[in-house]
Amino acid sequence: MKAAKAIGMGVGAVVVIAVFGWVSTAPYLSNQGLGRLPGVIIGGEITPSPDDFTPLNDLHDGPLMMKQAGFPPVVVYLSWVGTPDGVITATRPDGGYWAQRVRDRGGDGWLRIGDKTYQMEAIEIFGDERISMMQQWAGPGRSLDVSSSPGVEPLRDWEVFFWVPKS
Repeated sequence: MKAAKAIGMGVGAVVVIAVFGWVSTAPYLSNQGLGRLPGVIIGGEITPSPDDFTPLNDLHDGPLMMKQAGFPPVVVYLSWVGTPDGVITATRPDGGYWAQRVRDRGGDGWLRIGDKTYQMEAIEIFGDERISMMQQWAGPGRSLDVSSSPGVEPLRDWEVFFWVPKS
């Protein structure tokens, strides 16, 4: 009976570790339940940054994955737009975790777009340049004075981070 109990406990521990590992290593696209949990593995092939990020807009539809340097190694999804000099990302001005980490620790990190991962550095953008970049991020014909969904701040108030290749 002792052997069966030990095997049962061992199998239970393996299942718990497997479920925890799965939940904590793959970020999900939703914004509810498990979707709010970040992952820790960014994946992709480490690739030198391109001279122009604009062509990536047509090659990859959907959010990119971002992982900042340091601990904890958190991976999150971000909406983005490529420009000739780098990548524009934006986030709600709600004190979000990743934006605060950029401010507190610097912007060193990685962006995964499709199957390629680039070493980048985030710079927070302010003033008129922030509004200009926010308009590029929002896309043509989308007003910055409207919220993206009910209860959310208008896009004009969102925080903008510009990612440039790490030198």
